[in-house]
Amino acid sequence: MKTIQTLLLIVCCLSASLAHAEKILIAAAADLKFALDEIAAEFRKAHPDDTIEIVYGSSGKFFTQIQQDAPYDLYFSADIAFPDKLSKAGFAASEVKPYAVGRIVLWSAQMDASKLTLKNLTDPSITRIAIANPKHAPYGKRAEEALRSTGIWAAVEPKLVYGENIAHTAQFVQTGNAQIGIIALSLALNPELARQGGHYLIPDTLHEPLAQGYIITKRAADNALAERFSAYVDSKPAREVMTRYGFTLPARR
Repeated sequence: MKTIQTLLLIVCCLSASLAHAEKILIAAAADLKFALDEIAAEFRKAHPDDTIEIVYGSSGKFFTQIQQDAPYDLYFSADIAFPDKLSKAGFAASEVKPYAVGRIVLWSAQMDASKLTLKNLTDPSITRIAIANPKHAPYGKRAEEALRSTGIWAAVEPKLVYGENIAHTAQFVQTGNAQIGIIALSLALNPELARQGGHYLIPDTLHEPLAQGYIITKRAADNALAERFSAYVDSKPAREVMTRYGFTLPARR
């Protein structure tokens, strides 16, 4: 009898634990890869029963997928205009929350990019330059703006190779498929990339700001875990991680 009671107690405990365990799926701009991974890892320490899955990619492609009912609970975009549009169209369960302003840099695994500027990209010895696809990646759009502002777009356009998102762009450069690239500062500051080559911080006067924001999607309107994670993103520990990866942060709400 005692054995049966013990088993019943274990089953009840497990059932209670499972009842409180929750899950969220996050769609996040690829520039957040290292910073958001760290933030999520710290959050999981305090919420070990909950599951947080993060998919990284192009902000523009996620924008389209959410309109087609993709199962994302939170959406972090490198361009705040995308969540703004989703909110106005009724796809958000929260206000649009600014979380950072990004920066773009020249980075190379083959040369010391810290000693270069954008004008060096016209050098004939540089034949392959990686940027994210400006059609759907905010970092690619800002790269194009900077190249046009510098007056070298026409000269470098034939040399360009396009990544699907900013992480894919960095991969082109890291693997030698491009000699140099315009990538996110947040990726260039990752220790793995930082030890391979220096970077040149592109003046933000050459392009529109990379104002970034996120929403809790309509799908997660009643998801308490989505709310808790959203609150944690605005916490001091999370903001410290973002700052360490070169993001400029908005004032505390």
